[in-house]
Amino acid sequence: MDRQQEFVLRTIEERDIRFVRVWFTDVLGTLKSVAVAPAELEGAFAEGIGFDGSSIEGLARVYESDMLVRPDASTFQVLPWRGERPGTARMFADIRLPDGTPSNADPRNVLQRALSRAAEQGLTFYTHPEIEFYLFEEQLGPNGQPIPVDNAGFFDHVPRGAAHDFRRAAISMLETMGISVEFSHHESGPGQNEIDLRYADALSTADNIMTFRTVVKEVALERGIFASFMPKPLALQPGSGMHTHVSLFDGDTNAFFEAGAPYQLSRTARRFIAGVLKHAPEMSAVTNQWVNSYKRLWGGAEAPAHVCWGHNNRSAMVRIPMYKPMKRQATRVEIRSLDPACNPYLAYAVILAAGMKGIEGEYDLPPEAEDDVWGLTDRERRAMGIDPLPASLDHAIHLMEESELMAETLGEHVFEFFLRNKKAEWAAYREQVTPFELEQYLDRL
Repeated sequence: MDRQQEFVLRTIEERDIRFVRVWFTDVLGTLKSVAVAPAELEGAFAEGIGFDGSSIEGLARVYESDMLVRPDASTFQVLPWRGERPGTARMFADIRLPDGTPSNADPRNVLQRALSRAAEQGLTFYTHPEIEFYLFEEQLGPNGQPIPVDNAGFFDHVPRGAAHDFRRAAISMLETMGISVEFSHHESGPGQNEIDLRYADALSTADNIMTFRTVVKEVALERGIFASFMPKPLALQPGSGMHTHVSLFDGDTNAFFEAGAPYQLSRTARRFIAGVLKHAPEMSAVTNQWVNSYKRLWGGAEAPAHVCWGHNNRSAMVRIPMYKPMKRQATRVEIRSLDPACNPYLAYAVILAAGMKGIEGEYDLPPEAEDDVWGLTDRERRAMGIDPLPASLDHAIHLMEESELMAETLGEHVFEFFLRNKKAEWAAYREQVTPFELEQYLDRL
């Protein structure tokens, strides 16, 4: 037993922890949980906890259903919303096969594999997400639409406002769990908020995002409201994104920094960006995995619907933030297409794979987009070589299906299940007769 596992067992005894929840996700990013009695935890560390993997979305087929979850002691945290004594704690887990080998169906393992390939080149992948979400009243409005908790806008300060108090409570809870928050504020839409997590390695960030989504929903429920990470819940208001700042480090050196280069971007950074741009359409089904995701991407309001990059250009899919001449460690790239409803393990895995492909293949970075991309005509965008992102989940699925990079990065099992699930989602969506159609056509046709 290693020191971290010993620390967990000692803490559980000292703090009277009666329940330990072991967390993992299915292929779609839904959080799963199994409670372990403290007395069973030492065995769980050594051998794992058996479960029926065929009952979890995408983890195993019926004839290979036996699987194990093995808790990762480094992720241990006490859950602050469960009361002090007796307490409840949580750990993330890795999914294993009966022989102890990692499961290729585990989204956490998909990211770990991508990180290991980068580590073979001496590189560590760091990420910093800006997570947007909406807060709504518990009851729907008379038209069946959700009611935002306020009518405030971008950076508005609302004394004693529901969102203001909510953010304070949520951030306090996150920091109690060791998750550092950099910034928080009201976003542009009514009831829309943003909380930015501090830079961390991509695996820690993905774990933190799963915890973040749980904490936000728990705090909302405690206050008699509910939180939604749906990419576009309100038709006439901005969608919610999860802009993520990324960088690669070689030891303690920022591999994206080069003194004197344009925007201080090294050749490695430029090739990484080129890889992300080239492969953006085929990875959209992962970074934007829901039917509703494409209503955000193509809904305007600075949503990045086109494959391009720019310095401080908020209409571009990839933005180079304003650099700080004396802070070489701060040189980074912001990817703006992700939404907060993605599976963060898979999303960060495919982004890293695309960037590494650009580095290894020595991709050339296309010209910078200096204009408001939304303000250009289709003809102007085509003349500038700016391609669109997929306009629907159906389009994204077809592009992903033809991608060798996505198949290689996700692994055969996750790749095939993900595509089957998304095709079923699109088919179910396509069958619907929407209120729009009834309103437009029922009386007229």
